[in-house]
Order: sequence, then C-alpha cells, then structure tokens
Amino acid sequence: MSLKLSNTLTRRIELFRPLSPPKVSIYCCGVTVYDLCHLGHARSYIVWDVLRRYLIWLGYQVTFVQNFTDIDDKILNRALKENCEMRDISEKNIIAFHQDMDALGILRPDRMPRATQCLDGIRNLIEELVGKGVAYSIDGNVYFAVMKNMKYGRLSGRNLEDQQQNADGRLTDSERSSKNNSFDFALWKKAKKGEPSFPSPWGDGRPGWHIECSAMVLEELGETIDIHLGGADLIFPHHENEIAQSESATGKELANFWLHNGMVNVDGQKMSKSLGNFTTIRALLENGISPMTVRLFVLQAHYRKPLDFSSEGLKAASSGWAGLNKSLSLGIVHYKLLGWPKLNSNSAEVVGPINSKLSETLNELNQRFSIAMDDDLNTSSALAVLFDLAKPLRSIANQLDRGEEIQFEDLEGDNLYSRWQLLLNLAGVLGLKPEGNLNVSSKDCALTQEDISTAIQRRKEAKLSKDFEKADQIRKELNDIGIELIDKPGGITEWLYK
Repeated sequence: MSLKLSNTLTRRIELFRPLSPPKVSIYCCGVTVYDLCHLGHARSYIVWDVLRRYLIWLGYQVTFVQNFTDIDDKILNRALKENCEMRDISEKNIIAFHQDMDALGILRPDRMPRATQCLDGIRNLIEELVGKGVAYSIDGNVYFAVMKNMKYGRLSGRNLEDQQQNADGRLTDSERSSKNNSFDFALWKKAKKGEPSFPSPWGDGRPGWHIECSAMVLEELGETIDIHLGGADLIFPHHENEIAQSESATGKELANFWLHNGMVNVDGQKMSKSLGNFTTIRALLENGISPMTVRLFVLQAHYRKPLDFSSEGLKAASSGWAGLNKSLSLGIVHYKLLGWPKLNSNSAEVVGPINSKLSETLNELNQRFSIAMDDDLNTSSALAVLFDLAKPLRSIANQLDRGEEIQFEDLEGDNLYSRWQLLLNLAGVLGLKPEGNLNVSSKDCALTQEDISTAIQRRKEAKLSKDFEKADQIRKELNDIGIELIDKPGGITEWLYK
C-alpha cells in the first residue's frame, strides 16, 4: 500500500505522488507572532511534524518551509499596548515559539522566512498582478479583483455570496468602502499616520496577510509545490486567496495537495479567550503535563477531526504514555542487565524502516504500522501497534525495576531486542521519545541489591529511633542515584529504579 492523503482541493483521498521524486516540497502556514502559542498550534504542528517524519522514513528528501507572519494588525496593536516596537513583539514571540516547539519534539523547519524579509518578493508579486489586470490600486491601497478569477472558491466550495463575510483580508470599515467590489481583498494596505510602514510603488504601507504566503512560497519553493499545510480555519479566506493570487500570477497550480487539520475544542467548547478556556502550550507544560503526553494525546485522534482537550483525556494520555515510556526506556536503563549494546544515537531520530530480518510477529506489526500511516496518516491505529510492541517490554521493565531476577533463556533475547529496536524506530516516526531519568540501571548504579537492602534497613532503624532527619537523608541519597523507595502498610519498604 502506498501513502494516500486527503486532498482538500479535490475532496478526495488520493495517492501521493511527488512532482520530482524523491524530492518533496512542503509549505506550512506559520504563526502570527503577537502572543504565545496555544493548544491549536500544538495540534497543528505536531500532526504536520508526523507527516514530515513519515515522508523521511519512507525515503523522501523533504524540504519543509514554515513562515512567520511578523507584519499584522494584531502585532501592531500589541506593540501599542506594551509601548514598544512591532519588532520587539515579534522577536520575543519567535524565541518563545522555538522554545515551545522544541519542547514538544517538533523538528525545526528547513527554512523559516519572515514577511519582513520578503518585502521585495511581495511588492514584485503585487506589481505582476496589477500588470495583468487582476489587481488595482486606490488611494495607496491595492486590492485583488475576485471577479477576475473564475476559479475562485474551489478550495472552500463557497460561492461569492457566502464569501462576503471575512473575505477582505483583515480590512477596516474605511478600507472596505474604498474597494470596487466588497469581495475584493487587500494586497497592500496604506499606512495610517504613526504606523510602521514600508515603501512601495503605491505609497508607504504594509502587505496584506494573504499575499505574504504567496510570495514566500514562490521565493522559497517555486511556482508549484507538493503539499500546502494549515488548519481548517485557514481554508477560507486565507488559502482561497493564496490560490487566487499565486495562480493568477503564474498560471500554474500552487500546490498539488492541500491538507488541513481539524480544530481544537476544550471540554466540548470552542477554545477562545472570551470563554476563559484558552490555554497556551507554555502553561500546559508548566502545569506538569509532559511534552510526550501532549504528543500522544494529539495523535490519538485523526488529524482531520476535531480534537477535544479535557483534563480526563490528558490524564488518560498521561497514563498511556507512562507505560509506553517505560518500554521505550528499557534498553537505555537496563541495557547492561539485558546484554544489549548501548544506544548511542537519539532514539527519536528519523531513520528509515528496519531492514534487518524480523520475526513473523514483528514483521506483521511493522506492516500494520505502515498500512495505518499510509491510510491518510491514521495515527490512532499506528499508536495501537506501538502499544502491542510495548506490552512484553513493559512487563520486563517492571520486573527489573523491582529488582527481580529474570530468566533470560525463556525470553528469546534476540527477538526481544529486535522488538525494542522496532518500537524505537516506529515511535521515532511519531516523534515519541523516552522521557525522564534514563541514566540509571542496576548495573550502572554504584550500589548492589544487597547495599540497597542494607540502606533500607538503616533507614528503618533511624525511623524507629525517631531520627527522621537521618531517615530522610538516606531516602534522598538513594533517590539521587535513581532509586525510589515506596513505603507500604506494615512497615514494608519496596524500591525500584526510576
């Protein structure tokens, strides 16, 4: 089975064929950098990260471009509110964006152009559209004439009457009244007094939102690309207007595939600041939700469907990740006991499929994973494969953590190592990597099991003599080298490697 993707443009699931294999060109609409990223951004960039990882895993040479919108009314308004320059707001939030995406394990794009760095390309594209008679200038503003584009509306499936609302490219009321047609949208916006502006043939101003992406796609990747990505909220007007601008200028298809992820709800309601359910990625992670739990939670739903964030859902994802994480960590924490080679590379590195001979059971699981991912990135089914792979590994990890002896001759050691390798390989496609203290194993620990038992007895004696400071110190010393004590009823103390 080959990769099939749901193409918003054709409304069909189609076989993916690159324009120039093995090369694949992808443009992903980035953030407007006026604030911290929220859960909707996390959902979008996680699923597109998985698409990119899977294409690399399949052997494609992927060029992934994602922009920053650093010219916008929202940025201007935030700068006015904070009494600073627009650039100060943009730079601060670009740094925060990278921090949040890095925390979630999202691969950095190959290139991240900014609108302010693409002004020549934007002006040139607008001039070309004016020269072709599909755009016009009025009093320092330049608009795209929607009625001149006969294919307008084919991405969103809306007719012009439906498109009147929000089809102006973020225009003010005064700007709307100056257009030839209410459907036309802004390519260049005349600067108001005191606003930051840039020179152009039509006067000082700044570009409209939609033209920025058209220009950056053209400049970074060319006239036609393989895949254009974004959230479902961008289908109209943003992507519809991108298509109209770019294809009017070049006479060629802007993208062969248009992919859109579903929106995020919080406890069944649309996420919004007015409802008070607006959560940033930063706040989520600072409240103790691990980055891999967020990834797992997002990937449990198909990317095209709505995703409902809830405390119950995150708690379930956290529990699921704890078990999967233990299995992924097995060969890192306990590699000496298991007699396995030490892992030197990043366990979430994107590498190709395992080519070594797999057992019949492992080969079947590997094929199930590929079939799931080829089916329009069915990450929910792909995760089910990971949990099937992880189950026996987790059982062994739990036994070793408890200090129990394992009868290795009964475990088919070579097959077990192949299972763990396959788990790491497939988890890496989904961007899931081991978390926590991975540097401690029973062989790495300076204490033997007898030493640990002795320390526990010393701690028990200290507690009996009410020397609680000494008891706490013993617990801390053990904890510092990765040994967790668990006190149970009846004066019993168990321990495990963290």
